[in-house]
Amino acid sequence: MLEIKPIFHALCRSKVGAILLLIQIAITTAIVSNAAFIIQDRVAFLNQDTGYPEHDIFKFNVMTFGQDVDINQQIELDETMLRSLPEVIDAAMSSSIPLSGGGSASDFSLKPAPQEGLSVRTAYFFIDDHGINTYGVNLVMGRNFSEDEVLVTNNVDKRPSVTIVSQTLLNELFPKGNGLGQTIYFGETPLKVIGVVEKMMSPWLKDSRPDNLAFIPYINAKSLAQFVVRTKPDQRDAVMKEVENLMLKNYSKRVINNIKGLDELKNQYVAADKLMMRMLIVLIVLITILVLVTALGIFGLTLFNISKRTKQIGTRRALGARKSAIIYYFLVENAMICGVGLILGCIAALLLGQLLMQHFSIAALPPSYIAGTAIMVFVMSLLAVFGPAKRAANISPSIATRTI
Repeated sequence: MLEIKPIFHALCRSKVGAILLLIQIAITTAIVSNAAFIIQDRVAFLNQDTGYPEHDIFKFNVMTFGQDVDINQQIELDETMLRSLPEVIDAAMSSSIPLSGGGSASDFSLKPAPQEGLSVRTAYFFIDDHGINTYGVNLVMGRNFSEDEVLVTNNVDKRPSVTIVSQTLLNELFPKGNGLGQTIYFGETPLKVIGVVEKMMSPWLKDSRPDNLAFIPYINAKSLAQFVVRTKPDQRDAVMKEVENLMLKNYSKRVINNIKGLDELKNQYVAADKLMMRMLIVLIVLITILVLVTALGIFGLTLFNISKRTKQIGTRRALGARKSAIIYYFLVENAMICGVGLILGCIAALLLGQLLMQHFSIAALPPSYIAGTAIMVFVMSLLAVFGPAKRAANISPSIATRTI
């Protein structure tokens, strides 16, 4: 069995190259593990399922300046007109729009304010009984609002009594899974949970709780309102082009603007993240170069050591050493350098991950990424050293004899 001690002493005699290589391995491990996690995290963020048929939904704003109309009544007429269009599945007025970066949120609690109890940050939409169908979300438990549960009023003292929430919110408030039918509190207002949606995202994908959302059946119409329309597949663009004329035909003393698809709103919200992805593509190229440079460093150091030890290798071959023993020697030598470099690299990766988390709001680096990168670097180093080691094993004893 080959002893580790002679290999260590041999490395100490040419320690500069070994130290430079282990530093390179440590840097590669730290950078690659964090870069791989950032890339995966951004890709997952941009491609996450929002729960909505984004390409079939659009929104628009209505600013009414006419004084000769009951806004509540006009909204009902507008919704009826939109729902009657053959290309439209459903439509509703919504106080906020998902994926848009703007809306309302509050703490939903198990006890009324100001009593202390479990509370969870939650976005909320004021919307009627057409909200579920308009947004195209999947109601997995309970039921939808009934018409008589939708409170249409200009009296702010009147409060609704029921709500439909996302599965994530319900699980957080009731981890035992018994939330349906329970009462939660929106400030001081008690709301009975009558329905649960499998998945629906809030207006803020970067929020600490992006998929906590509650629908509340409350309509308080104002001069500035937002409508959401869901169309049949491939019909959205046609409806978006006509919606302004249709709304003005219904009532002319108002302005219709900001007509945008839900996917467009999402793209605007994540524009900075998409820019980061373009930068990450450059980072991927740099990472590839870094890994190749590390592999070349290992390859070059091994060739250098072989050239310095040609006589010793030939002598060992003359004394009966097998080719496999020579290969094994250089593999173990490389594994020792790589092992120390990986230990330092793992520590550096954790420290770098902490810095990125503190200064750039990036999630904590999972240990699995460090482990995966370490394994990749270790395997790469073995592959890089195998060729030169095999070349060393082929040195003839006669070559060593001629060097004496």
